[in-house]
Amino acid sequence: MNRPDEFFIPDNEVKLSGELDYGRADLYISAVDALSRTSCQSVYIIDYFKRDFLYVSPNRFFLCGLSQERVRELGYRFYLDYAPEGELPLLLTINRAGFAFYEGIPVKERKEWYISYDFHILDNGRKTLVNHKMTPLELTSDGRIWLALCVVTAATHADAGHIEMHHAGTSDFYEYSVVSRKWKKKRMPVLTDGEKSVLMLSIQGYTMAEIADRICLSPDTVKKYRQRIFVKLNVRNVSEAIVAATNSKLL
Repeated sequence: MNRPDEFFIPDNEVKLSGELDYGRADLYISAVDALSRTSCQSVYIIDYFKRDFLYVSPNRFFLCGLSQERVRELGYRFYLDYAPEGELPLLLTINRAGFAFYEGIPVKERKEWYISYDFHILDNGRKTLVNHKMTPLELTSDGRIWLALCVVTAATHADAGHIEMHHAGTSDFYEYSVVSRKWKKKRMPVLTDGEKSVLMLSIQGYTMAEIADRICLSPDTVKKYRQRIFVKLNVRNVSEAIVAATNSKLL
């Protein structure tokens, strides 16, 4: 794969160009830029009509040592240059599967969904696994995505993939298998109030003994809560649990 246009397929073609209002796009850019100033997350906006990046935040996590202006200029070329060559077929598969899924969602609901998946980026040759979420910002009247907001954070898994489609406000989601090429309906894990308290206090930097003291439980009980959290979130330690719970909006 050596052409960015392979990401652009019939399912994401913007046909009603006469509807596009770039004055509205400027408002989105201003809002997302304000968000980036108050967040550690890397965010950017894809323009599916121009087939490029409309905005890239200055947060360095996603920039791979480049300036935000350079990443914006690269657009989809960024993936070809800064994702491992072996993962480019995976990104194309995610692109096709995700847009095919969107075609089956009622137009009025499409802004309520987002896709999430993991892939590596190369920063000075070093591979970093990131989680990438994308949701529509602006649709044309026929339901095609014109502008999409992308959010990049640290991944909690050990490998690329983990392709999920989520409907905001619900605990159900769909997981895509690259082997069967099918989506399977699943349900998000649910944390108990006690587990949430342990995790929130962990975020604040309290030790296990301090957490036990604050919520009037024994250290052994707090340890059991942590182990249950690790199992539910499929993570190995409290740092990964914090990222996973935050990414999945479980707190």
